[in-house]
Amino acid sequence: MRRFSRLAAAAAILALVLSPMLAPGPAQARAGSGASMGSRGSMTFSAPPATRTAPSTAAPMQRSLTQPTAPQPGFGAQPGFGGLAPRPSFMSGLMGGLIGAGIGGLLFGGGLFGGMTGFGSVFGLLLQLGLVFLLVRFLFGLFANRRPAMAGGPSLFTPAGRPQGPMMGGGGPAPSAASSVQILPDDFQAFDRLLQQVQAAWTQHDLAGLSRLATPEMVSYFSEQLAEQTSRNVRNTVKDVKLEQGDLSQAWAESGRDYATVAMRFSMIDVTTDPQGRVVDGSPSERVQATEVWTFLRAAGGAWVLSAIQQVR
Repeated sequence: MRRFSRLAAAAAILALVLSPMLAPGPAQARAGSGASMGSRGSMTFSAPPATRTAPSTAAPMQRSLTQPTAPQPGFGAQPGFGGLAPRPSFMSGLMGGLIGAGIGGLLFGGGLFGGMTGFGSVFGLLLQLGLVFLLVRFLFGLFANRRPAMAGGPSLFTPAGRPQGPMMGGGGPAPSAASSVQILPDDFQAFDRLLQQVQAAWTQHDLAGLSRLATPEMVSYFSEQLAEQTSRNVRNTVKDVKLEQGDLSQAWAESGRDYATVAMRFSMIDVTTDPQGRVVDGSPSERVQATEVWTFLRAAGGAWVLSAIQQVR
């Protein structure tokens, strides 16, 4: 019973650690619906550098017309996709043996740990120590992942949303055959305007307006999401959007296009209603905050348009 209590306590601690990760978050009905989608040229499948606004890494693209060619830095190689299968560690082999010993005890009527004396009781102790080791390693990895390296340079926007001055691209890996791009105050203001205009066109279900603000790929994703709202007979409204803080993550040029990836924290009224005006989700009076990584592109001499949205993990 004492050993069972220790195991139950360890399981409870692990459940407490995992519960915030497994618990459902608030609904995200704004433009993009809380998804990661779009294209960033040759950097589509590379994680943008973290910034002060978004100190956690951006989630990988869930939808993109860009075809992956090879695993890129930031997201890790996956077995079966040009990567190597992970090698089993000594601890994983040891844990397999210990769990096997416990199962053997159950099959022979001794319980998971009961009935094991002498050398067998040592296996029970090692199993408990192994569980503690795995829990400590999990916690260490969890907190280590929350402290990634940040892109260089000061914040692009003040809390009031005004740009502080020109800044070069962040400290991430540069795409092949690409050059750096200088981002000026006018560019920062354009990013702020696009944030406002995209959310406004989204609220109005204005696909023609969105086609002037975003790439055809992004407009196709927005169209699907708006059609889903129509199918559910609800309407999402996003208004009073205010940029709270922003940082440049990367800026580069390739294939005759300029790209700029910017982390933005913004607040807004985000509410979903039914045809009778009853609130289905959100609040018509309480502001909510979101932090997302947006990528913009422009052709030579052209205006910036939205080409990707990524969520922050």
